[in-house]
Amino acid sequence: MTKPILTNSILTIPIKRLVVVGLGLIGGSLAAALKKASACQEVIGIARRSVTCADAVRLGIVDRAYLSIAEVAAELESGDVVFISVPTLSVEKILQEIVGCVDPQVTITDGASVKGSVIESVKRVYGLIPPQFVAGHPIAGSEQSGVEASDPDLYINHRVILTPTEETGAAHLELITGMWHAAGAEVLTMPVEEHDDVLAATSHLPHAIAYSLVDTLAHDSENENIFRYAAGGFRDFTRIASSDPVMWHDIMRANKSSVLSALNLFTDNLQRLSSAIEQEDGEYLLGVFTRAKAARDHFSKMLNKQAYSTNMQHSISYTVQPGGCVQGELRVPGDKSISHRSIMLGSLAEGITEVEGFLEGEDALATLQAFRDMGVVIEGPDSGRVKIHGVGLHGLQKPPGPLYVGNSGTSMRLLAGLLAGQIFDSELTGDESLTKRPMNRVANPLREMGAKITTAEGGRPPLNIKGGQVLNAINYTMPMASAQVKSCILLAGLYANGTTQVTEPAPTRDHTERMLTGFGYPVKRDGAMAQLSSGGALSSTFIEVPADISSATFFMVAAAIAPGSDVTLTHVGINPTRDGVISILTLMGADISLLNKRDVGGEPVADIRVKYAPLKGINIPEDQVPLAIDEFPALFIAASCAEGTTVLTGAEELRVKESDRIQVMADGLKILGVSAQPTADGIVIEGGVIGGGEVESHDDHRIAMSFTIAALRATAPIVVNNCANVMTSFPTFVGLAQQAGIALTVNE
Repeated sequence: MTKPILTNSILTIPIKRLVVVGLGLIGGSLAAALKKASACQEVIGIARRSVTCADAVRLGIVDRAYLSIAEVAAELESGDVVFISVPTLSVEKILQEIVGCVDPQVTITDGASVKGSVIESVKRVYGLIPPQFVAGHPIAGSEQSGVEASDPDLYINHRVILTPTEETGAAHLELITGMWHAAGAEVLTMPVEEHDDVLAATSHLPHAIAYSLVDTLAHDSENENIFRYAAGGFRDFTRIASSDPVMWHDIMRANKSSVLSALNLFTDNLQRLSSAIEQEDGEYLLGVFTRAKAARDHFSKMLNKQAYSTNMQHSISYTVQPGGCVQGELRVPGDKSISHRSIMLGSLAEGITEVEGFLEGEDALATLQAFRDMGVVIEGPDSGRVKIHGVGLHGLQKPPGPLYVGNSGTSMRLLAGLLAGQIFDSELTGDESLTKRPMNRVANPLREMGAKITTAEGGRPPLNIKGGQVLNAINYTMPMASAQVKSCILLAGLYANGTTQVTEPAPTRDHTERMLTGFGYPVKRDGAMAQLSSGGALSSTFIEVPADISSATFFMVAAAIAPGSDVTLTHVGINPTRDGVISILTLMGADISLLNKRDVGGEPVADIRVKYAPLKGINIPEDQVPLAIDEFPALFIAASCAEGTTVLTGAEELRVKESDRIQVMADGLKILGVSAQPTADGIVIEGGVIGGGEVESHDDHRIAMSFTIAALRATAPIVVNNCANVMTSFPTFVGLAQQAGIALTVNE
């Protein structure tokens, strides 16, 4: 598995001398980069021709240069580095020159593209892998070659993959890692075999195709005008065929097995594409092109260290000036819960499901990508419009690798139920935050149904789910109210023998039951019980996603606490299993009106108008807690502005969300001067004056947005750190907040 190596760019063990064997683009650029960074005391070049040595010295790439490493070997000692920068099949010859004259304390590394070949060469020359050898591969280059092309900035923001073995010395690895960081590169480690397979698919195969395409067209007498009139796409794709032919000759031979595997897979798929074109199979063609576009877009964002959503950055903080009020008519994004379920059930339906108002936030996009990975053709999203070509309950395909769902607990828990009923094995993974969240609450009941699921220590992700298991229905009484657990079991029930029944201790959101019914799948509901039987089918439908009440909450609370505020939030879903925030704010004295009530696709919707009114502290009714579980961070801000004491109990679920929301909010409120005492299952907040300060969101989107609106009643500016994850649920938050009147500045 690829792992980043995180250290400072400054070398912890300084390089004394860098000896570059092979003064081409790769070696010359490393030499130039380290000289520019003052990261070594001296750079020595080794080249086959005297003119190359002279040019390297003249250009300032190296301090001195020789025709053989034997001429400088006696000088080299611990702290010196030899970098072998020659074509893959030439590495062994250089190693033969090094083995008899370079001290074992000198660190040796290379830049060849095929690591298996290099490791075998090392073994043949040394009889083993010496601790001093660190195999590496810088993923950078250009069509230019020779020492004249050396560029000190070539490696900045590019990756270098190191493939250390068990024999590699820790000090030597640390030295090479620091060297590449000093050149501006990102350093990762990877097993040798995985490196060669990955590079075969992502680098060697594209080069082979580009060379073959140009060679084919160049010898086609009927296409003599192709190169003259070639469009940008042809020029861009075949650009890589201008690379060094000798280097690529070596790479194809050295990585023969992996390249052939990648070529065979490509030619098989190309043949299927050819057949689809011949047979005018539009469904297959659309699938290829939509999946390819999505994969390419995702790849581009990974290269730019972006997420699915285009504006998500790795480090963002908010600075919010105190005071003000919020006014106007606002439309917040589509409901996240419904967006998730529209993709899931639309994919399992027969026919084409069209969705309007889909939330293009990070979490929902992770769900969409997961189903694309399982072979579902999904067009969009485009301004909230998505078209899903359903494959039926049994039409999902084995994904090519683990299904990565980012920070989305909803995606992971609901997908676990669906995947438990598939014939293929699967793995669900997430980001660092999600891997800390408990998953046994879904894994255990699924195991009762016959699923085979393994988790990491403590029942945490990743989840590995064994396919081909026979599931049997269960009658499950949930120990804790959770819509995600309920939905997971019901979705697994689609594949289980018999009738699956779930009983919840308190009402939770019922979007899954409503949407299943909308897709024509019968669900029986009786009070706290929901049940369904397997053997049915889902039929495609049209889904209009209402605005998310969880997102609307931030502006509802903002208007409730800031004098002079008057906000109308349009087309908001007011599902009775989600409207706890309205009830709680009303009990606190908020001035809330529900206007233009209507029903959209089985979901109740209204325009919510909130005007400022003084709030008072209350004991929050426990029966309202499950109906407002995601809205409590914002409600804590309302409580901080209310007269008197607000007490929350029965909300232990808040401690296992994206963060421990009880503790994190309490910590932040105390920084702002508010009395907030956390308890095991809730919090006690004394309303009062909110001061200024710097608070941590702990990468929790709802924490970040809650402290942002707190500034409306603050006496000094509030800085909220780590706000990037706001994109997971509310990609337009900053713009709407500024439009409404909140003095918010984003610091990247």
